[in-house]
Amino acid sequence: MSRVLPGDTPLVHDLIGIGFGPSNVAMAIALSEHNARVGRRETVTAHFFERQAGFGWHRGMLIDDATMQVSFLKDLVTLRNPSSDYSFLCYLQSKGRLIDFVNHKNLFPLRVEFHDYFEWAAAKVDDMVSYGHEVVAVEPVVRDGIVEFLDVTARSGTDTVVHRARNLVVGTGLRPLMPEGVERTDRVWHNSDLLAKVDALEGTDPARFIVVGAGQSAAENVAYLHRRFPRAEVCAVFSRYGYSPADDSSFANRIFDPAAVDEYFTAPDGVKRKLMDYHGNTNYSVVDIDLIDDLYRQAYQEKVLGAERLRFLNVSRLTAVAEADDRVRATVTSLVTGDETVLDADVVVLATGYSQADSLGLLGGVADLCHRDDQGRVRVERDYRVTADPELRCGIYLQGGTEHTHGITSSLLSNTAIRVGEILDSVLDRRPEAARDEPAPVADGIGSVR
Repeated sequence: MSRVLPGDTPLVHDLIGIGFGPSNVAMAIALSEHNARVGRRETVTAHFFERQAGFGWHRGMLIDDATMQVSFLKDLVTLRNPSSDYSFLCYLQSKGRLIDFVNHKNLFPLRVEFHDYFEWAAAKVDDMVSYGHEVVAVEPVVRDGIVEFLDVTARSGTDTVVHRARNLVVGTGLRPLMPEGVERTDRVWHNSDLLAKVDALEGTDPARFIVVGAGQSAAENVAYLHRRFPRAEVCAVFSRYGYSPADDSSFANRIFDPAAVDEYFTAPDGVKRKLMDYHGNTNYSVVDIDLIDDLYRQAYQEKVLGAERLRFLNVSRLTAVAEADDRVRATVTSLVTGDETVLDADVVVLATGYSQADSLGLLGGVADLCHRDDQGRVRVERDYRVTADPELRCGIYLQGGTEHTHGITSSLLSNTAIRVGEILDSVLDRRPEAARDEPAPVADGIGSVR
C-alpha cells in the first residue's frame, strides 16, 4: 500500500539505516565527519534502527584468544580517512593501550578487543540510532506517480514509530545457516551460540562434543572446547582430509583492495566466477595456519601419550542428528565407503556458516520496483544503489548481499570504510537541491508514534 504525499509534509531524513552493525556504524561515522566539516545547507540528516538492545557483533564467537583475520588498519574509518578520530588507534589511545599494542608488533588484534572498539565507536554516534527498534515495514510515499519518499515503520515493544526518508541503507547482516531439517536446540547449537550457551555446561562434566565444519570458526570451536573441558572428547567432522590454510599472502590479499571492487564490478560474469574460484580460499572454509598447526600438534601429542581426546572424522559428513534423553545422537557417514559412525554427544556444534538476509525483504511493494537479474539476484550499481524503475526516486543502498556484483568484500570488514564513503558520495551527488533548504530534524522528534 502506498501513501499519497499530502501538501503539509513532515521533516524528512536524507537517509535511514536499517541495522546498526559495523557497516552502518561506519556509515554513521562517515555522516558525522561530513556534517562536522560542512555548512548547514550541506548537512546530511540520518537515523538508524537496530533491533538489538545495544551494539553487538557476533558476541557468541568472542572466544578469549581468537584474533581478527584482517589488519587493524581495516577498521571503520582508516582507509577512507586516516586522520579520523574514530580509528582503532584513537580507541587504543583512549584506553591507554597504544604503546602496549605497538610493542606487541601484531597487525591482528584480539576479536574481543576489536568488538570493544566497535562498541566505543558506536557510542560516539549513538545520537543517530534507536536501539531496540525492529523495522517491520517500508512503504512508498507517492506524488504524481513518483515515489518521492519512503516511510519506515519500526517497532519497540508495543510502540511503533514512522520515520520518512529519501534514501535507505540496508545493513541487516548475515543469518546463521543450519543444515536442512536441523533445528537449533539446547544441545544442537550453531557456532554463533557458543559463548551464550557454553556456561550452562559448567559442572555437568560433558563427555563428548561434536563440531561440524571446516572453516575458521569450526577450528576455533574445536580448540576452545578441547581447552575448556579437559575431560571431554572433541570430535571434528568435515568433508576434507584436513583443514585448509587461508591464503593471506600479499598478492592474494589484493582481492580485498578497493580497486579490486572496480575490476570485479566491470568483469564479465565468467571472469567473476573465475575470480571467486581462484581466491575463495582467502576467506571461505579456510583456517589460519597457526591454528591448524596447534591442533595437529595437540592431536599428535595425545596419540603419543595414548590419551586421545581430539578426534578428526575427515572425508565425512553429518547425516543425521537426533536428541535422546540427555544426549544428542549423531550419525557421521564416510564419503569414501559410506560406512556410518554413530556418536552420542552432549552437544553438537554446527559451524556451518551464514546466509545473507534478503536485502529487499522488508520493502514490501517497493521491492517490486527493484530490478533483478535472470538468476533472481538484486541488480546493484557500482555505488551500491539498487537498480530500480524510474518512478522510484529514493535510493536503496546495500551493505551486504552484493557479492555477485562487487566481489568477495561484500560482507567483510576489509572494504567497509571505503564502501560507506562511496555511498555517502552517491547520496550527496543525487541529493535534490530543495533538500538543502529544509530544517534539519532533531534526533528524537521525527516521525509519528502509533
